[in-house]
Amino acid sequence: MDSRIPDDDYPVVFLPAYENPPAWIPPHERVYHPDYNNGLTQFLPGIITLKKSTGAQLVFNIRGGQASQLGIFISKVIPDSDAYQTGLQEGDQVLAVNDVDFQDIEHSEAVEILKTAREISMRVHFFPYNHHPEKERTVH
Repeated sequence: MDSRIPDDDYPVVFLPAYENPPAWIPPHERVYHPDYNNGLTQFLPGIITLKKSTGAQLVFNIRGGQASQLGIFISKVIPDSDAYQTGLQEGDQVLAVNDVDFQDIEHSEAVEILKTAREISMRVHFFPYNHHPEKERTVH
């Protein structure tokens, strides 16, 4: 007895002609290349530089800190301010300010650093999915 399945019991599938793949991009260029990054470059950390005059108030608000275990996030940016025009936006996580790590810092300490600095160089990371306003306590 022959245990083989006859060939004509299998469906025949015709595949489309093979298309040429995109040009090869070196790995170090792929992060910024539109064929590879799918628009994800907006989530890479960036540097925002702001200058304040003496006694000037901040044009943005922050939330979070060590007590909330979420990091420091931008909760509000005043429209048409310098911070707004440089690209700072609600939901940005502040990773560092003037080379001070903000990922595990007390809220009050972060506010003090931001208020006393005349020139602010912030390393921010747009990652709104980690911004949980309901888990943060408001500090006035």
